[in-house]
Amino acid sequence: LLSFYNYWFMSLQLGRQSFGNPNHVGNVLSREDTFQLLNKWVLNDRLKLHMIQVGGLMKSWAEEVELLSAEDIWKWEMAGLLHDADWDQWPDQHCKKIIEYLEEKQVCPEIIRAIASHGHVNFGVIPESRMDQMLYAFDELSGLMHAYSLMRPNGYEGMELKGALKRIKEKTFAANVSRDDIQDACRRAGLELNQLVEFII
Repeated sequence: LLSFYNYWFMSLQLGRQSFGNPNHVGNVLSREDTFQLLNKWVLNDRLKLHMIQVGGLMKSWAEEVELLSAEDIWKWEMAGLLHDADWDQWPDQHCKKIIEYLEEKQVCPEIIRAIASHGHVNFGVIPESRMDQMLYAFDELSGLMHAYSLMRPNGYEGMELKGALKRIKEKTFAANVSRDDIQDACRRAGLELNQLVEFII
């Protein structure tokens, strides 16, 4: 069984570090086209919600912390919205299929590389840019925080840092979420776990 999983993870390796065409810097899909793609490719409502949540976090971070322009904020949000677009229907092609699609659409290389690096252990692409790092960070952590919110009668309302951190330490809670990836993402982004959790909640 272990050898099967090793083979499966190896098959997701992208085998390159460069994505898109430098001549396409700044190119984006429209919001309408992005959501059309999201709704066409992602049939699982839970996965779709996760992607929308990550897109929202990327947008908020780009706007409130990085203080980026409206154009750059949309790049960050778009990366979050589409990072798992091919996982639902084509898990064996994750995230090759979405990368190839965006390259065909001549989308900005920054967006494509952020998507390619959101799981560097699986895809072999190290998160380098700030967009890369934050997508990697929000992907795992937001899933865990959402799972915690579902346990609470009021969801995120009134959620406190102490309780959230306690759930992160409980490895049996949302066991499919990698605590190692969360810690690695924080280190690469130069942030404390507390900072990210507080931002999310």
